Amino acid sequence: MTESTFWSQIAATARAEQRPFFTMAPMEAVSNTIFRQVIAKAAAPDVFFSEFVYAKGITNPHTKFPVHGRLYVAPAEAKRPVVQLWGNEAADFASGAAAVRDMGFAAVDINMGCPDGTVIKNHGGSDLIRNPQWAVDVIAAAKTSGLAVSAKTRLGYSKVDEFKEWIPTLLRQQVAVLTVHLRTKQEMSKVPAHFEVIDDLIKMRDAIAPDTLLQINGDILDYQAGVALAKKHPGLDGIMIGRGVFASPFAFEKQPQTHPLSELLGLLNDQLDLFDDFATRYDVPRFQSLKRFFKIYARPELGATDLRNAMMDTKSTDDVRKILAASPLTKG
Repeated sequence: MTESTFWSQIAATARAEQRPFFTMAPMEAVSNTIFRQVIAKAAAPDVFFSEFVYAKGITNPHTKFPVHGRLYVAPAEAKRPVVQLWGNEAADFASGAAAVRDMGFAAVDINMGCPDGTVIKNHGGSDLIRNPQWAVDVIAAAKTSGLAVSAKTRLGYSKVDEFKEWIPTLLRQQVAVLTVHLRTKQEMSKVPAHFEVIDDLIKMRDAIAPDTLLQINGDILDYQAGVALAKKHPGLDGIMIGRGVFASPFAFEKQPQTHPLSELLGLLNDQLDLFDDFATRYDVPRFQSLKRFFKIYARPELGATDLRNAMMDTKSTDDVRKILAASPLTKG
């Protein structure tokens, strides 16, 4: 699939249904094959993104940020995710994008917004906002692969007004999709998303790169909120949901329904099975990382606080299964 067709097909399908397209955000230790399959079973977005993948690590297994299973796609997955690359060296993006193309992926995204200190210290993520020439160079390098190239960023590094220079810089690179998290690096997720700048972003896109699809991220919890936001801001093409999937794995559900605790715990059982399968292929992620997901399923408002607390003390997936099997909450 060529650069011009991957995202255009996604957008065309959504427009035919008179809605924006929806994607699940790239999230470290979250957006891997395990959780993608869980969300796909609950309610799938139009497009998944991968975890963060160190561009250099794709072709150099001896880097300090190895890829391991980040590019693994299970046979059961209906669609390959967009691979999100991070780093700052153009040569790594050229070789990395070419490699994932040869693996069968159709699109890559460039991480220009991650606020994590380790990523920034290694000149990735939000550090590209402070070094725009790096951003220009890595986009051009990734494009040599022939894949669809998109970018995800924030409004600025320290101040919101930085978007007035930073966003046009990215738009001039004619990326297929520009995703903007509506906060600065310094704001992290500690303040409300700046929805007030959406129309300014749309005007910039229309003036500079009308063929670039514009996607918004930040404080959008579910499909209904995304549709409402797009209606309020004509010209907005896509909605990316990140933390919303922790509020509900059914965040992408077009027709909201009530989901009983037994159904949520059924998804947890699925995730345990998928985790164990993945563990036979790769030594990551470790069991401890699985605990962050328990709050998605064992929800306090459904009377599952004690169940969640018990699961947090476990040391293996079998321990979790025993607790679930013994709980009367799994029935019904």
